[in-house]
Amino acid sequence: MFIYTIRRLNLFLITVAILTLVGFSILRLDPTLQWSHQSFWSGWFIYLENLLAGNLGLNTNGEPITQDVLAAFPATIELCFFAFVLSLLVGIPLGTLAGVKRGRLIDTSISSLALLGYSVPVFWLAVLLIMLFSQQLGWLPVAGRYSLLYEIKPVTGVALIDVILSDKPYRAEALMDTIRHLILPTLVLAMAPTTEVIRLTRASVSEIMGQNFIKVAQTKGLSMFEIIRRHVMKNAIPPIIPKLGMQFSTMMTFAMLTESIFNWPGIGRWLLNAIAGQDYVAIQAGVIAVGSFILIANILSDLAGAIVNPLVRKEWYAIK
Repeated sequence: MFIYTIRRLNLFLITVAILTLVGFSILRLDPTLQWSHQSFWSGWFIYLENLLAGNLGLNTNGEPITQDVLAAFPATIELCFFAFVLSLLVGIPLGTLAGVKRGRLIDTSISSLALLGYSVPVFWLAVLLIMLFSQQLGWLPVAGRYSLLYEIKPVTGVALIDVILSDKPYRAEALMDTIRHLILPTLVLAMAPTTEVIRLTRASVSEIMGQNFIKVAQTKGLSMFEIIRRHVMKNAIPPIIPKLGMQFSTMMTFAMLTESIFNWPGIGRWLLNAIAGQDYVAIQAGVIAVGSFILIANILSDLAGAIVNPLVRKEWYAIK
């Protein structure tokens, strides 16, 4: 496991180095910045020193842009986390059912719905849900993280946690309001990864169901529920854990559109505003922050997959 971890860290460092080259190249696009007037490699080494010191540059107000990133990122993490949890809660059971009933009508139905859900554009789905649940039914709010009627002091940057930590007399009402604001963007953001989780789980479960030890368990008279609980899930989930981690990373891309539509104050909307305003310092800061987060998420998912699935480590040991 130690060797596996070292190899993953080496890949991480190489990828981060490439990411810093991208960030530095973005800064050089602005002729008003000092970076465009320096030689590439000498400027890049100075840029690396600044990054190691936590200096991503200054915003338009002359303040450290790291503060802007730290203020916006928790909102995106919160949204992606709940969308990811929802995709697992829905995708794994449906994918397991489709894999167990492979080739049958229920498998075809679930696979068709997953394909349809994956094909639906994020912005189109968001507009439909807003029109239905906000405009027509009036059940859910259109945008924001909570109503402006509530004054919530930002402590962690995660709205739900900040509301719980609040000592305001309207804390219970603010908590329900925050949950209501979270529902629509979570549903929209969870759509694409849910369909991918269904596909991955179905493929893994379908492969396990064809193994000989499953047939032996069936001849022993075990119920299908016992077979799934004791044999199928234990062998089907570990191989797809690294791929599930990649879905969490993919949501960062969809989060940019989702945050823009629902006026969610996350890193995605902040980065889109920076692009629209041609703020190259903010753009490179967002690229570095989002890219580093995605890399860390992928490495953690790979390590988690290696811990529960020794076959992954054997594959790495075989690479010379």
